[in-house]
Amino acid sequence: MHKNFFLLVIFFLAQSLSAQVGQTSELYKTILFQDSLLFDIGFNQCAISQLEKILSDDFEFYHDQSGTSDKTKFLSDLTNGLCAAPDNYQARRELIPESTNIYALSTDGNLYGAIQEGTHQFYEKQEGQSEKFGSSAKFTHVWMLENGTWKLTRSFSFEHVNNELSTNNPSIFDDEQAIEKWLKELNVPALGIGIITAGELKQIRLFGEHQNGSSAPYNTIFNVASLTKPITAMVALKLISMDKWELDAPVHKYWIDPDIAQDPRHKQLTTRIILSHQTGFSNWRWMNDDKKLSFQFDPGTGYSYSGEGYEYLRKALEKKFKKSLQQLAQELIFQPLNMQDSRLIWDEKIDTSRLAIGYDDQWNPYETIQHQTPNGADDLLTTIEDYGNFLVSILNGDGLSKAVFDEMTSHQVESSKGKHFGLGFEIYDLENGDYALSQGGSDEGVQTIVFLLPKTKQGLLIFTNSDSGVKVYEKVITHYLGENGQKIVDIETK
Repeated sequence: MHKNFFLLVIFFLAQSLSAQVGQTSELYKTILFQDSLLFDIGFNQCAISQLEKILSDDFEFYHDQSGTSDKTKFLSDLTNGLCAAPDNYQARRELIPESTNIYALSTDGNLYGAIQEGTHQFYEKQEGQSEKFGSSAKFTHVWMLENGTWKLTRSFSFEHVNNELSTNNPSIFDDEQAIEKWLKELNVPALGIGIITAGELKQIRLFGEHQNGSSAPYNTIFNVASLTKPITAMVALKLISMDKWELDAPVHKYWIDPDIAQDPRHKQLTTRIILSHQTGFSNWRWMNDDKKLSFQFDPGTGYSYSGEGYEYLRKALEKKFKKSLQQLAQELIFQPLNMQDSRLIWDEKIDTSRLAIGYDDQWNPYETIQHQTPNGADDLLTTIEDYGNFLVSILNGDGLSKAVFDEMTSHQVESSKGKHFGLGFEIYDLENGDYALSQGGSDEGVQTIVFLLPKTKQGLLIFTNSDSGVKVYEKVITHYLGENGQKIVDIETK
């Protein structure tokens, strides 16, 4: 029976090559999510109850060195083996993302299953030693829909080798259990990390809990606060590159805020001034004594970080194009990049089971606000994968003319601590002509930040769902960005 089934799987693989799905497809994301539940939670954390849920009752496991197992034996061997080992011994599995291929299984156009193939590595850690590579192996998984629920029915693990594979997606942290402990000490429920290398999103890592008691899946949806601003900026810059909007034209012919209608300085506002935070507005009007929008200085004569400026631009764009910012972003960014989990408004398509709840520094949850109107400066909902691909598109200058890209990455105004703002991003000047683009986000229960290094085509995303999230920044930045990361930290702390 086992041999016949193995031959059947090989047959399926041979027949399914034309059914391979792309990395941006829903099926690909779904199977990677199941993989995350199976290994990142089930195996790596010895969550036997999680494994029981995800394995089919007729699950069969084929290992080229240890033989075959059914569900009962597989769970028993894991429970009494690795998961029964003392605390000073640990094992961790890591998927090599670029090795993963997914094939759809369907009958008459109806999806009933999927085949996943790829390569993964296993790491071990013992008392007094740092984590070390154990082995790598190829695997084939057969996933089936059972009453609408994905179940792993067959697993094949083969070609085990003890030489670490060369990979271009280095891990941020080598000790997952230590990171989980570290997050709890900092009162940070969930941490999401995205790594861009050589102009590609190479790795996504999620740690902790996105909701109380629920381990964060790789496609956790975060509110990223002011990381909304680059979305608004790129909408405008793409329109400028298409000759449908002007960088230095006054925006008053499309929008004049009633609060400043009588102040002639409103005629000085341009997209350049807005995107570089030179409007003269405070961050939010409610911070002013009278709660009204007003100029603190003449536009274009200084720097003052302002969400109000980006909201002003949103309203001007919406008036001009007779579309909401959500619609414009959908057409120019979300749809072309297949950012299916990204939106500026709350709607019925949001998978609330994957939504990261925001927490204060004592692990108390904040109320989730369901915004019905887009904000040009705040409250984007997105995932590490979606936003990472968005940043990759910026690195590649997708949809931007060279002149616009150069303006975006040029010093427009000095901000603070020797930094400057370009258009939509703050600029850190590193040595030898290198530089980093950055934007951070901070709201109740939200601390996020991203970096892009255009010259080396690197990038780093850090998402957290806690007021305490900023506490993780330094360690992550310096660990991944190395010397440049330390320079960034030095600029911030000097």
